Amino acid sequence: MTTDGLRRVAEAAARDLDTASAHDIVRWANETFGAGFVVTASMADGVLSHVASQAVPGIRVLFLDTGYHFAETIGTRDAVASAYDVDVHTARHPLPVADHEASYGKLYETYPDLCCAMRKVFPLDQALRPFDAWASGVRRAESDGRQTASVVGWDARRRKVKVNPLAAWTDEQVEAYIEEHAILVNPLRQLGYTSIGCAPCTRPVADGEDPRAGRWAGRSKTECGIH
Repeated sequence: MTTDGLRRVAEAAARDLDTASAHDIVRWANETFGAGFVVTASMADGVLSHVASQAVPGIRVLFLDTGYHFAETIGTRDAVASAYDVDVHTARHPLPVADHEASYGKLYETYPDLCCAMRKVFPLDQALRPFDAWASGVRRAESDGRQTASVVGWDARRRKVKVNPLAAWTDEQVEAYIEEHAILVNPLRQLGYTSIGCAPCTRPVADGEDPRAGRWAGRSKTECGIH
């Protein structure tokens, strides 16, 4: 399908699927794009992976390993791969962290935007190249910057269809789904990590703080650049 064709599909689906269930959105994406569709998961929990596995058993799930993840996040990835009917693949930067720091230093301290661009955005862009459409766990309730997220949209930079099956889910809906289906959850959640990224740039969140306050704390940075 051409780029214009993909964009038209995204625009139509944004209207037609706005009130569809998350499972139906994943099914639509799989039926529309087939092997050209992949689900990405950060492994803060297994909600999106579970939803996708129920909609399309054996679906491909892509996890981005920056080299700076908490051990708990890697453990959650492995648990999801074992417990759910998903085909988990891991994308990595070709430069190991030790070599990266030998060449550039600890960019997460000195230039976090560049660190994210190198360790997150670049390897994900490379991993997504074979696909026409990709799914993320972005939800409108997560932050002010995500309030307009559509269940299906156009990723103009990558020229791909972006699917957000959980976009309309509230925090309460997520918690209810976790309880109902005994969903795997990153153990860091129980320690106050409400939004989980790379270990050097993530801290627990205090009561009353914004859920993403623990990401790049003390900086104006609020997003890694993936979305």
